[in-house]
Amino acid sequence: MTKADDAVECFSKGYSCSQSVLSAYCGQFGMDREQAFRVAGAFGAGMGRMCETCGAVTGAFMVLGLRYGKVKAEDEPAKEKAYAKVQEFVEAFKAMNGSIVCRELLGCDMGTSEGMKYAKEHRLTATKCPKYVRDAAEIVERLI
Repeated sequence: MTKADDAVECFSKGYSCSQSVLSAYCGQFGMDREQAFRVAGAFGAGMGRMCETCGAVTGAFMVLGLRYGKVKAEDEPAKEKAYAKVQEFVEAFKAMNGSIVCRELLGCDMGTSEGMKYAKEHRLTATKCPKYVRDAAEIVERLI
């Protein structure tokens, strides 16, 4: 099973997009799944259902931070590397999907009752979100 398959399977079990992407990679960085679920838990649906940056994208940013982020205050090269990888990720994700913003990707704002109703009626989390989770995980795989 690929990391992308793992992330999509996790999403299909009811975890958020951010949790699904981070949890697929967490073991490589000494983090267990429970920790990954907790860390990424508030980032789903565009960060706490605010429909801002897609949760699959923020989950990917977390993975890139685990791989490239600086751990010493003076390590500017690591910070620059992490930022460059995030920018490379965003470029690739936008090329595939047109945006990294949840409401733009879904065509509604799930932070509103009308948007949530629309998302449920059109089964957006079942029809659109798995692709974004897979795309995010596949891009991360290339970048790490």
